[in-house]
Amino acid sequence: MAAKLRQIAFYGKGGIGKSTTSQNTLAALAEMGQKILIVGCDPKADSTRLILHSKAQDTVLSLAAEAGSVEDLELEDVMKIGYRDIRCVESGGPEPGVGCAGRGVITSINFLEENGAYDGADYVSYDVLGDVVCGGFAMPIRENKAQEIYIVMSGEMMAMYAANNISKGVLKYANSGGVRLGGLICNERQTDKELELAEALAGKLGTKLIHFVPRDNIVQHAELRRMTVLEYAPDSKQAQEYRTLAQKIHANAGNGSIPTPITMDELEDMLMEFGIMQKEDTSVIGKAAGM
Repeated sequence: MAAKLRQIAFYGKGGIGKSTTSQNTLAALAEMGQKILIVGCDPKADSTRLILHSKAQDTVLSLAAEAGSVEDLELEDVMKIGYRDIRCVESGGPEPGVGCAGRGVITSINFLEENGAYDGADYVSYDVLGDVVCGGFAMPIRENKAQEIYIVMSGEMMAMYAANNISKGVLKYANSGGVRLGGLICNERQTDKELELAEALAGKLGTKLIHFVPRDNIVQHAELRRMTVLEYAPDSKQAQEYRTLAQKIHANAGNGSIPTPITMDELEDMLMEFGIMQKEDTSVIGKAAGM
C-alpha cells in the first residue's frame, strides 16, 4: 500500500531562517529516499533557490502574467527539478503595495493540484511567510492542504511573538480542517537561555520542540554558493543536525497537537521569569506588537 502523502508547512517570522531551515531539512528527507515537492508561498520567492542553485525561480504569478492567464501555463513551465530530484515551484506575489500576496498561494496550489504536480510525492512542503497569518498566507491551513505545521523560531522576543500568533491561526482551523501543530524548530540566534525559552514556549503552546538547530557559519558559506549544507558539506556536523531534524519530522506523522496559544501578558511573564526582560521593558513588546 502506498504511503500517505504528508503535507507539511514551515511557517515563521520573516528573516528567522525559515527557508534555509526548510530547504536543508527537505534535502535531508530526499537523501532518505523521500520524493519531495516544495511549494514556495513567500513573495520573496526564495524557498527553492538552494535546491535549484539559482537566484530566484520564475513564479507562477509572473509566468501567468506573461502568458495571459494561469490556464495558459503547463506544469513544466512552473515546476523545476533540483537537488536529489526535488520538485520546486514558487507561487510569487504582486508588486509591493499592490494586491494581496496570498492570491499567488491560492492560484498556485489550485493549478498544481489540477495538473498532477502532487502525483507520486511523499511530501509536499509549503514554505509560508508567518509574521502575520492573513487570509492568503493561512490558505494552506484554511483549505486543509497542510496537515502538519512546523514553526521556525528563535529565542528572540518577536520570533516568539510570531510563533504564538501562527499558533492562533492553526487553532482557528484545527477543529474544522484537521490541521495540527507538528512542533517548534528553534534556529539558534545565541540569545540568552535560548534552548530553555524555546522548550518553555513549546510547553505553553501544548507542543514540543522538535529540534534545536545550532548556529554555524557553514550555513552562510553554503548559501553564498546557493547550496544546502547537505550538498555543500555533507560530512559536516551541521549537515548531521539537519538530518536529525528530518528524521524527527519523518517520525512525527500523526503526532501533532491542537495548540494552546498564550496571551501577550503570559509571553511577557515568561520572558521576565527567565530574566530576559525587566518589568519596564514590557511597553516595548506592546509597541512592537502594535498594541
